[in-house]
Amino acid sequence: MDISIKTFGELTILRDGQPADLPPSKLTRALFAYLLLTARPHRRDRLCEIFWDGPDDPKGALCWSLSKIRPLINSVNSERLVADRERVTLQSSDIEIDIRTAIAQVNDPSTSLNELLSINKHLKEPFLDGIDLPERDIFQQWLYNERKDIETLHCQILARLSSDPNIALTDRLIFTQQWEALKPFSRKATDQLLTQMELVGRTSEAEALKLEFTKRFQAAGIDWHHDSVKANSESGHVSEATQNITEDAIAGREPLSRQKIQFCTAKDGARIAYATIGKGLPIVKAANWFSHLEHDWSAPVWSPLFRELALDHHFIRYDERGNGLSDWNVDDISFDSFVTDLETVVDTCNVEKFALLGISQGASVSIEYAIRHPQRVSHLILFGGYAAGWRIGATKDIIKQREAIMTLTETGWGQDNPAYRQIFSSTFMPSANPEELDWFNEFQRLTTSPENAVRFLSVFGDIDVRHQLAKVSVPTLVIHSLGDLRIPVDTGRNIAATIPNAEFVGLESDGHLLLGREPASKVFIDAVKAFIRP
Repeated sequence: MDISIKTFGELTILRDGQPADLPPSKLTRALFAYLLLTARPHRRDRLCEIFWDGPDDPKGALCWSLSKIRPLINSVNSERLVADRERVTLQSSDIEIDIRTAIAQVNDPSTSLNELLSINKHLKEPFLDGIDLPERDIFQQWLYNERKDIETLHCQILARLSSDPNIALTDRLIFTQQWEALKPFSRKATDQLLTQMELVGRTSEAEALKLEFTKRFQAAGIDWHHDSVKANSESGHVSEATQNITEDAIAGREPLSRQKIQFCTAKDGARIAYATIGKGLPIVKAANWFSHLEHDWSAPVWSPLFRELALDHHFIRYDERGNGLSDWNVDDISFDSFVTDLETVVDTCNVEKFALLGISQGASVSIEYAIRHPQRVSHLILFGGYAAGWRIGATKDIIKQREAIMTLTETGWGQDNPAYRQIFSSTFMPSANPEELDWFNEFQRLTTSPENAVRFLSVFGDIDVRHQLAKVSVPTLVIHSLGDLRIPVDTGRNIAATIPNAEFVGLESDGHLLLGREPASKVFIDAVKAFIRP
């Protein structure tokens, strides 16, 4: 059965070309759209939180809605809605979705003018009209972001149409006016609009607009001035400066929509979620605590680093067992299982040689992997790492303090009051602003359960790869924040001094985790790229 879905205007499902009757429940239709367009696995408890925070039986409500969605998109030969005890996934690779087709065509330079004009027409329709859920903040924020992305996509098309020499200059002017209306602070749109108005002889209007734009940008604190753009006098074709529309490309959340999340099975049967994105030299990021493949791309910590690495590399990462989208209910959470899970992911992805990135406790896992498989690791990058856990060589007082925190973790983790989780936030990111701390507090709750959080803390205390450091034979770069309050910089320096020929880079930061906005984040990216550059 062929299925196609229309998201412009009202949500419509076509089965073999015929419209299907959608469930009358707006919540169910919203759930379907969310599963369809996010195109990744979701934990059941998270879906309940997004859509049914109020009912006495949210799990039952979710099951009911899934039972209404299943017959719409499943067939005898294709089970597209896949749900187990922990997760729900809507597999849509064989479903034609109008917005997905539009994005592909816009990003294809060979797309014809008529196709662009057709897409432009569709983009004028409201996106997912009629499924707003104002009382569901998380869903409504997601829907708002999707619509903003559609608006940006529309600007991409208008930018191309506004500079297409096969379109009459007067029509191009109309497209440019629409572009500028959607992106009033785009220098390219405003500059091109003024240039085209000058070309069609509307000089006085252009002068009036120039004054308006100057005031607009000044009020926003943006420097702006207009230089007439050179144009071909016969065609009115605008120069390459205005054809460069990367300013309006969908850059914010696009990588999340392009990453591919899959599962592999570890030796003990635990399912490990991993994500792949990008092309080029492979980089594998060993898992560390506090990760979630579904939410990392919007994180103020991980997102900027991951996006940069994915631009020109085949970037692979995965969620630790007991964490994120990987199985939470597992018998074994141990250092050895962390290493074998990394082995499983690498083997599943079939990458023969790659750069290995280890962050925090992922550094010790990466060290162990590099010892076992030196022929597969081209470069080893360690950030904020340690070779010995908190129990190793600790005084009785330190052990008591850590055990007290573990007791608090068991009772305070996941509670609405984030006061407990702030203990972690303040040491991971001391310079974070209130919004970033709020995000981190919530992110902790999303990543794992209180029971698993305690298990992780205990396992981290027993890690010890000090005896392995001198055995590392691959090129190694050690990066550490000079003011790290969680893992002191001397720990990183000792690792670099013990690993043969290792390089060390100190960052001007106090964060165990780097905030994307701080200058140290760019230094980190530049150091990694320079280190692994062929």
